[in-house]
Amino acid sequence: MKAKQFGLLLFLLLCIPIFAQEEEPSDFIAPDSLKINPKYSPRIQRLINDPLTPSKAAFYSAVLPGLGQAYLGKAWKVPIIYAAIGASLYYYDQNNKIMNSYRTAYKRRLNGFFDDEFLEKAIPIETEQLLIGMEFHKSYRDIAIVLAAAAYMLNILEANVSAHLLQFNVSEDLSVTPNIIVDQEVRGIRLALKF
Repeated sequence: MKAKQFGLLLFLLLCIPIFAQEEEPSDFIAPDSLKINPKYSPRIQRLINDPLTPSKAAFYSAVLPGLGQAYLGKAWKVPIIYAAIGASLYYYDQNNKIMNSYRTAYKRRLNGFFDDEFLEKAIPIETEQLLIGMEFHKSYRDIAIVLAAAAYMLNILEANVSAHLLQFNVSEDLSVTPNIIVDQEVRGIRLALKF
């Protein structure tokens, strides 16, 4: 049964009248969508046409975070980049200060001085708890520096990807139009999908 249905479908497809494409006049030149696009400024057009734009943007962002985004005309991303890097460095600094205060208090207690700020709290901290607090803040300090490095690398990657996407041609028409072409000189059928 399935063979009969397939045969019928194939017969119907082959019997559909197909017309060849008409040749365009030689004086007509179709405009290239990358070169003539009224929504882009001439500066953005130069960035789109330059094949080195992605590597330049990545290099600029590596030299100074956010410079690649500004080069691409996406300066609104610069405060986000500096917020991510700045917050990570701020938490690194805070955890480093607290870790050093725990370490200093621990060393002083080992030397016989019991005059640190941790004894003056409502619940005094024991000497062994100072080591736990020091390790806690040391691990969060290390996480903060890793996050700062990750934000810096993501800044470079984002500039490169934004430049590549800037050069990617996206048409307003996203429909798919199948176009079956039967060539009289060459035997066979060619299927062309136009996006």
